Amino acid sequence: MSDGYTEHDKKQDMHVLHSMGYAQELERRMSGFSNFAISFSIICIMSGGINSLAQATSGAGGIAIGIGWPLGCLMSGFFALALAQIASAYPTAGGLYHWGSILGNRFTGWLSAWLNLLGLITVLGAINVGTYYFFFGAFGSMFGMEDTLYVRVAFVGAITALMAIINHMGIGLTAKLTDMSGYLILAAAIGLTIVCLISAPSYDVARLFTFTNYSGKAGGNVWPSVSGGWVFALGLLLPIYTITGYDASAHTSEETVKAQISVPKGMISSVLWASIFGYIMLCAFVIMIPNMDEAAKQGWNVFFWAMDSQVNPVIKNILYVAIFISQFLCGLATVTSVSRMIFAFSRDGGLPASKALAKVSPSFRTPVAAIWTGSILSVLFVWLTSEISIGEASAYAIVVSCTVIFLFLSFALPIGLGLLAHGTPKWSKMGPWDMGAAKFKLVAVLALISMVVMFVIGVQPPNDWALYITVGFVILTAIVWVVFEQRRFKGPPIGEEVARRQAEIAAAERAVGEA
Repeated sequence: MSDGYTEHDKKQDMHVLHSMGYAQELERRMSGFSNFAISFSIICIMSGGINSLAQATSGAGGIAIGIGWPLGCLMSGFFALALAQIASAYPTAGGLYHWGSILGNRFTGWLSAWLNLLGLITVLGAINVGTYYFFFGAFGSMFGMEDTLYVRVAFVGAITALMAIINHMGIGLTAKLTDMSGYLILAAAIGLTIVCLISAPSYDVARLFTFTNYSGKAGGNVWPSVSGGWVFALGLLLPIYTITGYDASAHTSEETVKAQISVPKGMISSVLWASIFGYIMLCAFVIMIPNMDEAAKQGWNVFFWAMDSQVNPVIKNILYVAIFISQFLCGLATVTSVSRMIFAFSRDGGLPASKALAKVSPSFRTPVAAIWTGSILSVLFVWLTSEISIGEASAYAIVVSCTVIFLFLSFALPIGLGLLAHGTPKWSKMGPWDMGAAKFKLVAVLALISMVVMFVIGVQPPNDWALYITVGFVILTAIVWVVFEQRRFKGPPIGEEVARRQAEIAAAERAVGEA
């Protein structure tokens, strides 16, 4: 038991969980810092902030960082604040699914779950593919690597399996590694910032607020040729895509001590610190760039090009090792988040083979089947979609462009429902972390407006297929709901069902040795 976590605190956490109809099957060993660290690790400015850098440098140039980064982070921050309010009232694993159900109905909960689950599985694959390409760019020549489909899938499969093994062995080990990841990301960001500033040919701060349209050939064709307003808007995808994954704090609620306070604080602080340190680091990187026009032409290779041209090789390789480890731990934390979502949805019968997926190992107190299922699905996603092309693009690239849309839609749905339910009998009791009705409603409205902006930007060329995939997915899920799930799926326990589950709760806790 964590320092400062009393028997009274433990009983209170269990009481809240029991009041929502669930047993304490998972082991509650994560501190408030660990809850912050798991979201901070998934956000991982050393992953998205570096691997997706070309969205800014090959778009609007320096202004995409100087002004675009804080603007995109602010939009993500609205979501984190609104979700934090809900998380304090309902601290459960797979929180978005539960919130969508209790604040809306069975269908909205079920839709939230599928949107979030699809987003998490595909984002796990995308994170690990990004880790592969970083390793390939940093160390590939040392190992004689060739970028083939076999090499890529084998690499992704190997690191994903290692992530699954670590998660399998218990939340204690995972929490220790993600705690370390939190410190490592901060240290690596500070180190990279210092190195960039030392290596900068001059301190041209003005370039951070200078707009240049690098779309099309001038930017290595990262973006098609578009107008100035659109190229700046497309650059917002860098911070928006990077500052996500903070729902992991909610997914690990049942393993976090003093969850009603720790979870909302973990969500908000992870977004805040990632936004600040990411901004400082990326501003320093832009200042280090010897020539912005040449940098834009590098396209997706801009990070390695700038580091090769400006940084001492030994220092560069030390930073590369720290960045690679940070990216690996980002994937590790994402496996945790995916598995808790699968576990939570399955214990209410939301997935095929739900009974198996909802089982918790008595030895490790982890949802073992959910961990391995999510991991395997992410690797299969990378493999199969890389083999298929739609037009001139791979299916992988098209689906990844939908990933964040799915995730933010799964955030927006319970936020919108919470906006309508706040203060009504559906949601009359707020959690101990409460910003007040007026502030919550303002933040919720701003989050929903941000969702519209994100969606419009996210389906622009070259990601225009994302519109058809997203709309098609929503239509398909609606059909599946009406034809199959409407009569079968009962949703989470609500009302009298909670009282009827108390005997099952006691039996489930005895089975895993929970006192």
